[in-house]
Amino acid sequence: MGTIPKILLSSAYFGPIQYFARFVSGKSILIEQYDHYLKQSYRNRCKILGANGILALVVPVKKPNGNKTIIKDVLIDYDTDWQKNHLESIKSAYKNSAFFEYYSDDFFQAIKKKTKFLIDLNAEITNIVLSHLELETEIKFTERYQDDKTEIEDYTELIHPKKDINSDANFSSPSYTQVFSDKHGNISNLSILDLIFNTGPESEFLLRKSIV
Repeated sequence: MGTIPKILLSSAYFGPIQYFARFVSGKSILIEQYDHYLKQSYRNRCKILGANGILALVVPVKKPNGNKTIIKDVLIDYDTDWQKNHLESIKSAYKNSAFFEYYSDDFFQAIKKKTKFLIDLNAEITNIVLSHLELETEIKFTERYQDDKTEIEDYTELIHPKKDINSDANFSSPSYTQVFSDKHGNISNLSILDLIFNTGPESEFLLRKSIV
């Protein structure tokens, strides 16, 4: 029996559709936890669609070792009430979506916890997403920095807020009705929250459809 192909991903806070599309590939997922923390990545932010357009939700962090801090050591900063802001923003954006009441409690409980490390919060959120999608994807964390990319599909740099999704040849963002579609049109590759709250059980099918 051959080795299951692996996909290497960064840790992500309510990662985008492009990110979670990799979890329906049938391949094993490897989360890099020894890379250096980088600003303005999906590691501590997500994009949702509100009444006024795209809104970035950012988890403030502390880096014990400055710019040399690896992702597994990044701490969540609770000096500001970011949790209240995220909860209110998500509720405002999706309270009228078809599946908000069905899925929101689990996500909100994860946000409300005062989790110490960012990577632990992200892992809990990812597991909740996979549970709701009824996916049993194998997920492991790197035991050291994954510099050997042999037989590994590396998406750690490709899946990034500043990267054009058209540069990802294996992904095509699915089209679906969003809460504010009539006002903003269809916005591609938002947080997995947008897909789940708007399409519910159809989310898994749309993720599979997005892989080309």
